[in-house]
Amino acid sequence: MLTFQRLSGTALNQYIDELAQLRMQVFRDFPYLYDGDLAYEARYLQTYIEAPDSVIVLAFDGDKVVGASTGVPLRHEMAEVKQPFLDAGLSIDEIFYCGESVLLSEYRGQGAGVAFFDHREEHAQSLESIKYSCFCGVQRPDDHPARPDDYQPLDQFWRNRGYEKRPELATHFSWKEIGESEGSLKPMTFWMKPLTNTAR
Repeated sequence: MLTFQRLSGTALNQYIDELAQLRMQVFRDFPYLYDGDLAYEARYLQTYIEAPDSVIVLAFDGDKVVGASTGVPLRHEMAEVKQPFLDAGLSIDEIFYCGESVLLSEYRGQGAGVAFFDHREEHAQSLESIKYSCFCGVQRPDDHPARPDDYQPLDQFWRNRGYEKRPELATHFSWKEIGESEGSLKPMTFWMKPLTNTAR
């Protein structure tokens, strides 16, 4: 049975290596096809140690970390994440950004996806200025050669969580894909939902 724990700040230091390995393993699968490296992952995860009001939700099987989900107020994110909201005239101080969720494949279907969103949204609702939650997903064509025959997009799951796809909020992230010699830009689209803030 999976258990979940929310951590922030330096409490995450002890899990950095495990989280880096986990992200590299899970994101190799479609649709990300990520060919990562541990040094980059360690630097990336430092954001969630250093940024005020960030959170990482860990999923455990006993003492083993089998999944993780990140979140941070949007104002602390990199420019590629913030710019679409600034261009649309939205206040980045009112938005919480839910980063990636990763879970080993053998633990899927046990409620971790719902738990990851519940924990991050609860954390976001405790922050005084936050009114919205958002995340983004990579856009892959239906005929992508690496798309598995049994691949199921998560769009309906996200809609069931109350999120609305916002095509006007689009950006590109760069990463090195399996088979690439260097990183290339990948199209990303944001989803958003309003939150009831409990901090007021």
